[in-house]
Amino acid sequence: MINTINLRVYGVLVNDKKQVLVSDERIYYNNLEVTKFPGGGLELGEGTRDCVIRECKEEIGIDVEVVDHIYTTDFFQQSAFNPEHQIVSVYYLIRPLEALDLPVNNGDAIYPEQVSEIFRFVDWEYFNEGVMTLPIDKVVAKLLREKY
Repeated sequence: MINTINLRVYGVLVNDKKQVLVSDERIYYNNLEVTKFPGGGLELGEGTRDCVIRECKEEIGIDVEVVDHIYTTDFFQQSAFNPEHQIVSVYYLIRPLEALDLPVNNGDAIYPEQVSEIFRFVDWEYFNEGVMTLPIDKVVAKLLREKY
């Protein structure tokens, strides 16, 4: 039974080379492997824009600015990690405020062994909803391809 709404906020970064930033993550407590957009949970007292800026600083180690709102979940989505949670996700197009030198990998995800996540760019011609693991991320990937 759903008894909690979990609000998640994600940043979608497309660099000047038309590459999309993704995160390959290993969730250790249930050994799940996912490819997703960078981001995470909204903290109490925090706005969604502040959340995506904080999450990017914590996860990627860079400052970003929010450029545009892309999407907010408009359908029911049960959490893949906790069956008692309903997920609502907010996605923003973001721009890095400093250089971001990460590898480009257009193939299969590379899941980390020693850390929880690894970031990589996917070239625009290879990027589509099939790259992403989570249902809402797939919707956003499709919208991104259509809109930009």
